[in-house]
Amino acid sequence: MTASNRPAPGDHAAELRIHRKTMLALVAVVVFVAFYAWSVDFATLEGERTIYTVTCKGGAWAGNRCSGTLVAGDRIRFRALKAHREVLFWAAGSAEPAGKLTDCEISSGRHWVCPPGADAARSIALQMEAGRAVADPQGRTRVLHSVPKLRWLLLRSGIRWGSSANE
Repeated sequence: MTASNRPAPGDHAAELRIHRKTMLALVAVVVFVAFYAWSVDFATLEGERTIYTVTCKGGAWAGNRCSGTLVAGDRIRFRALKAHREVLFWAAGSAEPAGKLTDCEISSGRHWVCPPGADAARSIALQMEAGRAVADPQGRTRVLHSVPKLRWLLLRSGIRWGSSANE
């Protein structure tokens, strides 16, 4: 290399700083997008969806509002088996056995509807719309009070805010 092809000492350092800042910004964007996708359950196993429920401790529900303390409840997992027209559900981390909804119309793990069956009373929903459990207006399922995953995690760790359950 000739002397005229070499970058000046200050120029090379400036290029390295710019490169590092660009890489740091790119890593920050990727981490933010990954955190956001994780926090809203954007990426899940095919046909699976988790609903994060809350309970009302020391009070009563009035619609979606708790008069006591809102606490993290069960994580209810649903797995839609399109080929079998079944939706399996269970409480994550619980010894309670899984339940099954049958004869379901399933377009995907985030869009399905099932008629009430033997296990309907153990489920929190007979329908999933856009990845959200739909409360049964006829009361054939358990009462559904859910919150987003990030709020559920904060409630579970003892950080409380608000008194309403809304997805």
